[in-house]
Amino acid sequence: MGTIIFAFAIVLLSMGGLALGVMAGRKPIKGSCGGLACLKGVDCSVCPNKSASGESP
Repeated sequence: MGTIIFAFAIVLLSMGGLALGVMAGRKPIKGSCGGLACLKGVDCSVCPNKSASGESP
């Protein structure tokens, strides 16, 4: 039980640190544009790394 509480505390501390960074004026956290969304033939309209033809650069 102690291990679960410890792990939960670590997760809360890391989330709190990320939130403090955003509140201090840093850029918001964003995901990477890649992975399965940039596969050929998969529509990813918000990905700036894809060209108009639907292929990765």
